[in-house]
Amino acid sequence: MLRRYATVASKPPSRLRARGKTAVGLDHFIQRQRALALWREIVRSTSHIPDQAARRDMRQFARSEFEQHRGVTDLGHIRYLISYGKTQFQTMRGTLINSGVLTEIA
Repeated sequence: MLRRYATVASKPPSRLRARGKTAVGLDHFIQRQRALALWREIVRSTSHIPDQAARRDMRQFARSEFEQHRGVTDLGHIRYLISYGKTQFQTMRGTLINSGVLTEIA
């Protein structure tokens, strides 16, 4: 009779690795949260545009910009894109406020 006293425990892959992904670092996590916060701010602000077509166009433009840069992993480039996106958003918002399409919201 053969007994096994020691076995090699095979650890199942994590759910993340099973999907072919790796864990991100703290810096990437923070930048992701900043990008999501910018997206939420854009969606909230565009929800106040009374013209449905203009609202849809603004959201579609923002969505296409986010989708275009979805795969960027360089932290410096991500920071630049978030900063540039905030600037573009503030410019767009200011233009809409000045034209009377959007009322200034705190």
